[in-house]
Order: sequence, then C-alpha cells, then structure tokens
Amino acid sequence: MLTVQAALRQGSQLLKDGGIPDPRLTAEVLLAHALKRDRTYLYAHGERELAEVEWVHYGRYLHERLKGKPTQYITRTQEFYGRPFLVTPDVLIPRPETEHVIERVLGLSGRRRHILDIGCGSGAIAVTLAIETGAGVVATDISPPALLIARHNARALGAAVEFVCCDLASAIRGEFDVVASNPPYVPEGEIAGLQREIREHEPRVALDGGPTGTEIYSRLVPQAARLLRRGGWVVFEIGYRSEEGVRLALKDGWEDIEVGHDLAGLPRVISARRAS
Repeated sequence: MLTVQAALRQGSQLLKDGGIPDPRLTAEVLLAHALKRDRTYLYAHGERELAEVEWVHYGRYLHERLKGKPTQYITRTQEFYGRPFLVTPDVLIPRPETEHVIERVLGLSGRRRHILDIGCGSGAIAVTLAIETGAGVVATDISPPALLIARHNARALGAAVEFVCCDLASAIRGEFDVVASNPPYVPEGEIAGLQREIREHEPRVALDGGPTGTEIYSRLVPQAARLLRRGGWVVFEIGYRSEEGVRLALKDGWEDIEVGHDLAGLPRVISARRAS
C-alpha cells in the first residue's frame, strides 16, 4: 500500500504530466478529500499507509481531474468569503472576484434592509449578504437544480434567504434597497475558447451572455428599476469588456455610477443608484 507521502508524490507527477495547473496543491486537496481530512493532516501523517478504499477514491479523483473535471466539483466544495459552499455541475463555481460584489454592497450608503440577488446559482452572494448584513434577502434563479444547491447552502450556513424560481426577477414583487447580480456575461462566441474545465463542466446557462455578453444587463436594469426604492442601489458583476455596454444600459434614471476593479486591474463590479 502507498503511504500518504508517496501518494502525494505520485499524484502530483500524474497531474503535472497531464498539464493540470498547480499539480501539488491539487493532489493535496484530492488526497485530503479521499481521507476525509484537512490538508494539514497530510504533513503530520506522511508515513501513514492508505487503506484500500482511500487509495481507490484517490485514484478516481485523480482520473476525474485529468479528464478536466474541476477540483471543486470533485470535492463538492468551494470557499467563498471564508465559508464553505456546496457546488455541483448544476451551479457555477463561485470565484474570488465575485467577493468584490459583497464588498461593494457592504460599502454602500443608505439602507440595506431588503436585498434581492438575481441569478443566485449556488447562493454564494445571497447567503453571504444575509449573514453579513442581517438583511432580508430574496434570491432567484431560473434553474430548479441550482436552487436546490442554494437552499442547501443557506440551511448549512444558517442564512435566512427566500428562494424563488423564475427568469431573472419576473416573479418578484415588492421594494428593495439593493439588487445584486452576477449574471452570465461571457459572449457566446468566446465560450468555445474558455478553459476545458469551464467550457465542458460548468453550466452554460450561467456563462452565456449573448452575442456581446451584455444583453442580459439590458433586461436586468429595467427589472431592478421596477423593484428598487428611489435611492436604492444595483450592484452587478461585469466581464472585463462589459463596462461600456452596462453603462449604456444605466444611462437613464441612474446616478452615482461607479466601476470597481479586481486585483488584476480589470473592471469587475459596477454599482449605480436609482435616481431620487
């Protein structure tokens, strides 16, 4: 039987030979998942021999990763804003860049008592905002399987979120202080050029933003205007080439438009206040 240390060496080499980024880290994550331990356990127990069932699981996880399946879908976990979220191929994997949406909402002036998250996917934004603000949060998604994942995450993390299955906010009534969204914004012509992990495994409905990648914002903005109180805010994640198109969608009835950049210096979040 392999020891933990030998399994890491072999797994790292297999992943490296297969062109997988960060092979050592990936091997550690997959082996820890197979052992049902955290990664620190691996370093404290390097000479421990793997049980047969652990070796079988580890080998399967390595094979899945070599076939392009994202590590997060193998472990069914992705951390977001310091909390573990269940993820499956029914939902987009939450990215660190999306945490800029959370930071922008937390930094807004005025009330944040009622928040709407449109296109919630795993529930990362909705659940995080419910916990961080204590606001009443409603979240929508067009995908029933995605909403099952989001509801699980809300229960697991103790967040009070109301979930509604509908296209954008078509079934929502009421008045909100903030409307947040990380909508699909990849131009449809660029999807074929995405990394294999994204192109072949993440849900296309959460990626495809139409011919230019900004079409969905022209639908989001009027719905947000209908649901926001005067002086309320929209906060949208945007693609790196989406700023001009989203600004155009916000040209009438909106003020205090501001674009925030991610750590790579790319435009990532746009916020605007409904004119009062």
